[in-house]
Amino acid sequence: MARAPRRDLLAGLTVAIVALPLALGFGVASGLGAEAGLATAVVAGALAAVFGGSNLQVSGPTGAMTVVLVPIVAEYGPGGVLTVGLMAGGLLIVLALLRAGRSMRYVPAPVVEGFTFGIACVIALQQIPNALGVAAPEGDKVLVVAWRAVEEFAGGPNWTALAITVGVAGLMLAGARLRPGVPFSVVAVVAATLAVQLFDLDGATPIGALPAGLPAPSLGFLDVSAVGSLVAPAVAVAALAALESLLSATVADGMTTGQKHDPDRELFGQGIANLAAPLFGGVPATAAIARTAVNVRTGAGSRLAALTHAAVLAVIVFAAAPLVSRIPLAALAGVLLATAVRMVEVGALRAMARATRSDAVVLVLTAVATLVLDLVLAVVIGLAVAGLLALRAVAAEARVDRVHPYDDGVPELPGAQTYGGEVPELPGAEPYKGGGDADGGGELAGTAGQVVAYRVEGPLFFAGAHRSLLELGEISGVRVVILRMCRVTTVDATGALALKDTVHRLNGRGIVVLASGIRPDQRRALESVGALELLRREGREYATASEAFGAARERLAVAGAARGDGAVAAAGVGPARGGREVPVAAPAEEAAR
Repeated sequence: MARAPRRDLLAGLTVAIVALPLALGFGVASGLGAEAGLATAVVAGALAAVFGGSNLQVSGPTGAMTVVLVPIVAEYGPGGVLTVGLMAGGLLIVLALLRAGRSMRYVPAPVVEGFTFGIACVIALQQIPNALGVAAPEGDKVLVVAWRAVEEFAGGPNWTALAITVGVAGLMLAGARLRPGVPFSVVAVVAATLAVQLFDLDGATPIGALPAGLPAPSLGFLDVSAVGSLVAPAVAVAALAALESLLSATVADGMTTGQKHDPDRELFGQGIANLAAPLFGGVPATAAIARTAVNVRTGAGSRLAALTHAAVLAVIVFAAAPLVSRIPLAALAGVLLATAVRMVEVGALRAMARATRSDAVVLVLTAVATLVLDLVLAVVIGLAVAGLLALRAVAAEARVDRVHPYDDGVPELPGAQTYGGEVPELPGAEPYKGGGDADGGGELAGTAGQVVAYRVEGPLFFAGAHRSLLELGEISGVRVVILRMCRVTTVDATGALALKDTVHRLNGRGIVVLASGIRPDQRRALESVGALELLRREGREYATASEAFGAARERLAVAGAARGDGAVAAAGVGPARGGREVPVAAPAEEAAR
């Protein structure tokens, strides 16, 4: 199974030592007890390692999942949580079969960072009651519960619990800086437990009795009549499990070379793990980023490391339950507080906040929503806001620039005006300067003030087409408008309709519109609304701008000959009748009549 089994065994042992206090702490924090956390770490950790899509991933109870489970426990009880885990496992398998794992790549970094920061804050607030040595107040809002715990502590301080919490958290944070390779979480918890036992500290409440082993698998918790009301929580748990697991696998890939996870298989593995864990009394599980990082840093190279981690924890469950039961809850609160602090990457937050204003907005909104609302809704809000801001940025790239009407190699002439999105009236059609041989070999001779060209650039879609194109329809004082479309990146139905409307408006004032450079992949949208058919009339669509300009000159010459005064007129445009230019039939059409 492994190329270097000794390194994998050592990595698994190290991860198990780190995971033990976390599994206990998250089990207690979830409301189902420390034994639920251990069962999850053993069962889900082993199955996710075997069936998951990453060779390096370590799974078990996590802080993010705990945040979601607390209100479920409050409303539906322990049985509801186990049912939700079972349902979430099924949903994860469905997502895997639908190949939804690859959608993770579309989650913006500010959403992930804001989500992580919000989770860290929630985890820290959840530890306030145990850290202060008070019974957890009632309530499903973490801010309210934390505040009530502070008020209760103020009425009767428990300095022993507070001192243990601060000591454990301080030792972990300081030790991580001085000796990163040492598992200070275990050192701190052991030290706190010994201090409580040696000095008989009454203010430190222990975990309590733990079963010496895993319970037999059972579906006794399942209440079929309650399944309907648990669909929404199950969806939330499945969404969080998918998000956190795929994010953790991506982080693991980035920490190594030659490793790449299978996102769909990872969802399948997490689904199997969450189907099995509730049968043994375990809470819903997901991949743990911190434990996965420890696994990678200690040299893991295969799934054997994660399996070893689960096996070591199983031995602890069967052999050391009486010792584990004496660990103070305040010590576990300190472990989780330190974990919450270490979850926050200050450098990443600073970088996101400084990147763009949009990134800062998404980061803050996601973090606040995570803290005030719930985790899944926070991600939805973050994605929605990020999508709207990205849409706005893309729409701003749509522009219409006045350019040289002939030479594809000359984007703009000296003195030419550039219009970004808004094209004003052009009284008298201010001609380009330069002309002559130096500007196209005299090709512009006889067309000054009659032909203007505009390069349409960027996306023509619902968010920006009207802003950029409809103003173009207000041009006056010219006879031919050439639209250079070679730099249009995409066209949707709204953009095609806006283009069609612009052509209609210009044609209504006797201005001929010629188009060039329309890409093959954009023709379908233009054809669907009739815009391409309108441009193709009388050969008004051309492959290049120079071809379009040549056609404009020919039309001007024909129109001038039809007028009989030698003047250059618009292609297909004859003398004004009643002050308005009207189409002139081609000579062949006149003969036919």
